[in-house]
Amino acid sequence: MSEAPRQITKDNLYDAVAPTDFGAMLDIERHMTRSTAFDRIISATHDHFWDPLDKKYIDFDDPFDIENEDLMPDWMVPALNTDYVANHFADKPKERIAFKSQIGRWMMSAILHGEQGALNLSASLCHVLRDAGAQEYAANQCREEGRHVTAFAKYIRSRWGSPLPCGAVLANLLQEIVHAPEVYKKIIGMQMLVEGLAMGAFASIFKEWNDPLAKKLTQLVMTDEAFHHKFGKIWADRTIPKLSQEEHAIVEDWAAHCFQTLLFNLVAPHQMHTVYESFGLDPNQVMLEFQQIMTDDERRKQMKESANLFRVLVKTLWNAGIITSRTKAFYATYVDFDEFQAEGDEMVGDAIAEEGIRYLQTINFGIDENALAKIAAE
Repeated sequence: MSEAPRQITKDNLYDAVAPTDFGAMLDIERHMTRSTAFDRIISATHDHFWDPLDKKYIDFDDPFDIENEDLMPDWMVPALNTDYVANHFADKPKERIAFKSQIGRWMMSAILHGEQGALNLSASLCHVLRDAGAQEYAANQCREEGRHVTAFAKYIRSRWGSPLPCGAVLANLLQEIVHAPEVYKKIIGMQMLVEGLAMGAFASIFKEWNDPLAKKLTQLVMTDEAFHHKFGKIWADRTIPKLSQEEHAIVEDWAAHCFQTLLFNLVAPHQMHTVYESFGLDPNQVMLEFQQIMTDDERRKQMKESANLFRVLVKTLWNAGIITSRTKAFYATYVDFDEFQAEGDEMVGDAIAEEGIRYLQTINFGIDENALAKIAAE
């Protein structure tokens, strides 16, 4: 008989039962002790509601000449820094634009698959969280992730016709997180790391991509994701300080496992071999040259950028108090922790999300943007 999963629960908010134990949900006492910790982010749903099926929020018929216009700047396509790929497209400007477009398709497809993982994970939390307030929050997030899946699928169909398959490493990690019986694994893996990764990716797309529809989509999604990230922060604030040394090591090692998996594989050429092969490129050769240029020094240089995906992940773990001296040296290979100290708790994308919420309030409630700005200033 297999051992029962070890739940590291330090607050009744995150008390969990087996997903098959519906009888626990019929317990009257759980309705008498419902937590109010999530009430503000549950109620705020009305402020950032949007509908991907309603063109007053976003119109997926908005055009973009994807065959003749660069979707993104070169620096967002690391493979172009290799001699092999750069030389391949040196005298093929049209094909180069098409290649960058397909990298964009792969990126958006990976986001779509990540959103599907978040949808299934939040649904799984509904089955196991005993606290009625935490369960309502998870159900609320499930609804929001559902519209993200719809929105990204619609965007991908409008630009490329269909999404690309999920990369093997991301697919395995998402399944590991979604199927994990331990709530701490779900929250760290999805609510903190994958959601943090998403916020970094969305901020980069919003700032750097040339397609106005992609900018609008990512900003709308960020208005939701900023709140999902807060759910993970509440868990960290109520859990991390109460962990024993042994428990903290378990949590810290799981976080490091997820981070390393993403850092070394998420944008690796061997994860998107179908894209390279469709342009006559050998993904193994791309991977070989990619490894030569993507040194620790280069990763550290890239992580100086506030919107760098992996810098956002390390800052998320650092702000949550998960990283200790046990693993700090590994992360310090790539980031400067003193910079985090100076920056405070504000995360990349927070300002973009706030601007998006103000936009949604003008649609949902007819509130004048100038009035909102005045209220915010006061």
